[in-house]
Amino acid sequence: MKLKNIILFSAATLAFASCEDLFEPAIENNQDITSMYKDADFARGVLDNAYLVLPYSDSPNSDLATDDAVSNDATNSYKRMATGAWAANNNPVNTWEGSYHAIQYCNLMIDNADKVIWSYTEESVNQMFIDNYLGNAYALRGLHHFYALRAHAGMAEQGGELLGIPMHLAYVDAGSDFNEARLTFKECYDLIMADWNKALEYLPIQYKSIGDKSQLPAKYSQIGADITGYNKAFGDHHRGKIDGKIISAFKAQLAILAASPAYSKSGACTYQEAAKLAAECLANFGGLANMQQDGWKIFDNTTFLNNFGAADEAPAEIIWRANINKTQSFEVNNYPPSIFGNGRVNPTQNLVDAFPMLNGMPITAAGSGYDAKNPYEGRDPRLKMYVLVNGSTIGHNNAVINTAQDSEKLDGINKENGKSTITGYYLRKLLRSDVNCNDENSTFNHLQIRIRATEIFLDYAEAANEAEGPKAKVGGASYSAYDVIKALRSRAGIGLDGDSYLEECAMSKDKMRDLIRNERRLELCFENHRFWDLRRWMAPLNETAKGVSITTAEDGSLEYKIIDVEKRDYKDYMYYGPIPYSEIMKWSNLQQNYGW
Repeated sequence: MKLKNIILFSAATLAFASCEDLFEPAIENNQDITSMYKDADFARGVLDNAYLVLPYSDSPNSDLATDDAVSNDATNSYKRMATGAWAANNNPVNTWEGSYHAIQYCNLMIDNADKVIWSYTEESVNQMFIDNYLGNAYALRGLHHFYALRAHAGMAEQGGELLGIPMHLAYVDAGSDFNEARLTFKECYDLIMADWNKALEYLPIQYKSIGDKSQLPAKYSQIGADITGYNKAFGDHHRGKIDGKIISAFKAQLAILAASPAYSKSGACTYQEAAKLAAECLANFGGLANMQQDGWKIFDNTTFLNNFGAADEAPAEIIWRANINKTQSFEVNNYPPSIFGNGRVNPTQNLVDAFPMLNGMPITAAGSGYDAKNPYEGRDPRLKMYVLVNGSTIGHNNAVINTAQDSEKLDGINKENGKSTITGYYLRKLLRSDVNCNDENSTFNHLQIRIRATEIFLDYAEAANEAEGPKAKVGGASYSAYDVIKALRSRAGIGLDGDSYLEECAMSKDKMRDLIRNERRLELCFENHRFWDLRRWMAPLNETAKGVSITTAEDGSLEYKIIDVEKRDYKDYMYYGPIPYSEIMKWSNLQQNYGW
């Protein structure tokens, strides 16, 4: 972990591109750390490394280890994880090494930002860049500790104290004590929040270019800053880096984790506090009144994707984003094979059954109108927007996808091509609908959304319901859990005749809890949330992944048979992930979580 001599790689592959013009370190620089003092590009590269290893993915990886999806690739690490191979030395969701290496870079920046010459000509500009990079370093240090905490917190003994992780709040060098004990979960929670609060002392609430000197913050006016200098340090071209609004979302994410059943015994956070932090975050984005009406399908808004620029202000649905990525690889991986895809992510029947009817009622409810012989009609519009069912169309030529067992196309279930679905369904969400995977030279704009407003709305709904019930307005918000769920369902076009099922659930905290969790499952499916949600809720993990086999009867009608596809094999202790086996072997003070 010693970083006195740093190797910096090209910033061309940065996980964010809003400040592409600011991040151009040399392709490979073997330099002493003091080189950063007179080379601002080199200094920027130090923090770039902490951004590069953030554990975000534009693929639904961890969903493949849940009841929402499976992979048709027998070697997929998440598939193996879900079917019994998860171990302390085989952990696809391990963040330990990546997080602590990133934290080293953050600590280097915290120690050295004020020594760097960011501007040779303007002291005020120099100070503003110091603040920018200090703020980002504190924010990123907290964020990497958060992800390590989520992946590795647990109890060393069954029923014992909830432990977190070692917290690295100073640069680690050869003389440091590496044999560190884990702090409690609450201690970690408090220190992470402290880092984010420290970051807020340096960062603007939002990166935004100004046009009038009256908009200059007083602390910068006092040191002689002008509009041009402020815009260099905090203007539009910094969008994509962490700012105050994004930090408010981090706080909401950590709070709902800490308040959840798996972690609540730590005493780190109550649902009341979690609701307050989520409400404060949402207030930064206009609250419930500003909920983006097409936010549930923004991933396939091709007009938006084609025209969105690096420095553009994001729409209300997007709290944090990565760069625009010009590719078609995601479609190649997941389109059905008849249109030159590999069909890797296969949604389950379990997930399909979770989508209600258009009237808002679950398909199992009496009077819902569900027809098992015509199972995809009259359903929640999100179903066909998120899942390719038999008869769906996709691709540049609107190809019809036939997933039936007796399909003559390559897309039929369990075809011997290694690319067909094994559940009877293909992924639709996150894919553009206009890609030609047979044209290797074409590229299409994709935008990785790291945090959606919808996620924080659901955090608020969950916390507010648990704190005070379905219709209470909690934490300074002007709306309730009921109001949030009604708005989410209404914008998707369901329950518009009064939503009697929602009204029924609003009479009971327990029923509303089930509805909120189901809405979270639907709205955030394939965005790498469910794996973590099931664990923090301590919900059942071993629901067998199911699919559907469709055949044609003699009269030409279709027959639907539900089939078992993949059994899950999780043990009770797996609500908490392991500390890496290699770390346990090295350090005697580092305790492993129970069961691992």
